[in-house]
Amino acid sequence: MKNLGKMGNIYDDDKDFSGCSIFGMMNVEGKRFSPRDPVKAIANMHERGNGLGGGFAAYGIYPEHAEDYAFHVMYLRRDAKEKVDKLLKGNFEVTLEEEIPTREANVQNPPLVWRYFVQPNKRKPANQTADDYVTEQVMRVNMEAGNAFVFSSGKNMGVFKGVGFPEDIADFFCLEEYEAYIWTCHGRFPTNSQGWWGGAHPFNILDWTVVHNGELSSYGINRRYLEMYGYKCTMQTDTEVLAYAVDLLMRRQQLPIDIVAKILAAPLWSEIDALPPKEQHLFSALRQTYGSLLMNGPFSIIVAHHGEMIGLTDRIKLRPLIAGTREDFAYLSSEESAMRLVSPTLDRVWYPRGGEPVVGKLRSREHVELLKVVEAGK
Repeated sequence: MKNLGKMGNIYDDDKDFSGCSIFGMMNVEGKRFSPRDPVKAIANMHERGNGLGGGFAAYGIYPEHAEDYAFHVMYLRRDAKEKVDKLLKGNFEVTLEEEIPTREANVQNPPLVWRYFVQPNKRKPANQTADDYVTEQVMRVNMEAGNAFVFSSGKNMGVFKGVGFPEDIADFFCLEEYEAYIWTCHGRFPTNSQGWWGGAHPFNILDWTVVHNGELSSYGINRRYLEMYGYKCTMQTDTEVLAYAVDLLMRRQQLPIDIVAKILAAPLWSEIDALPPKEQHLFSALRQTYGSLLMNGPFSIIVAHHGEMIGLTDRIKLRPLIAGTREDFAYLSSEESAMRLVSPTLDRVWYPRGGEPVVGKLRSREHVELLKVVEAGK
C-alpha cells in the first residue's frame, strides 16, 4: 500500500506541498440536479490537485431506498469480500447488494466497489439507536475485514472517491447517472499522507461528510480523543477525524454549529480573556472540555448532511473559502472562479471570516436560508 503514494505523482516527491480544492453546491429547495456543474467547477481548480485523489458526496441519490443505510465498500483484494459479506449479513438485513457501476477511466488501480442497502437486524441491542449500531458495525468492518473499507454509510446518499483527478473519478463512477440536491467535491494534493483510494475525500460516517483543504497537526490527539467514543481511524489520512468529530458533536451530543465551530476552530486564550464575563465563561468551558478536538493547523472544510451544507475555516483563515448564492442555489468554494464558471451572475458573494461558519439550509418557500452564522454571543 505504501507505493500508492507515488502513483500519478509527477513531482516524484515524498512530500507534496498542497493546494487541494473543495466545492459545494446545494439547491435549497431540495430539487435534485445532475453533477454537470459541480464536476465542471471542481475541474476548473485542476492546478490545486495532482491526480492523487478526487471525490464527491451526493445527497438524495437513492430515493427508492430512502430508509435503508447505503454502504459503499471498496475491496483492495477480492478475497476480502467473503469476510465482509459474512459480517454484514450476520448483523444486517440486506435489502439489495450489487457492484457499483463503473467504466474504464483515467484512474489508478481501481478496487472492486460494491454497495449494500441494509437495515439493522435482531442483533442490535434494544437500548442502542440504529445510527449508533451502524457506526459501531462500520468501525468493526474497517478494523477487522482487512483490505476492505466501508467508505459511505448514510441513508439516501453516497460517497464516490478514488485516486485520480475529480473529473476522472466522476467518469469512473458514471456520476452523470445520478441526481442529488447537494453535491460536495474534492480535488486532492496529498501532503503528509499517501494517495490511495481510502484516503481520498470525502470522509464519511452515516450521512455526515467532510471535504478538507489543509492539514491537521493535531491528528494524533484528535484521534485518541475520538477513540474513547468508539471511533476508529483506519483511512490513514488526517481528515478522517473531522468527519467523526462532527458526528460526535452534532449528532450524538446535539451541539449547534456555532458552538461546534468554537470547538474545532477555538478562539485563542488571549481572545477569550478579552470577552465579557458570560462569553468568557462559555468559551473557557469549551476549551477545557473539548481541547482535544481543537483542529490545529490550516483548514477549510465543507461539511454536509441531509438538509445542510456548512463551510468553516481555521480561526486565522490559512486556507481560502468563498460563499455565494444565486436564486435557489448555494455555493461554497476554494476559488470564486469555480462558482463564476457555473453561475456567472451571483446574487451575493462573500468571504467568511476565519472560524465563522456558513450554513446553507433547506428552506421553506417563504424564506431564503443561506445564512452567515455570527460568533456566539454577538
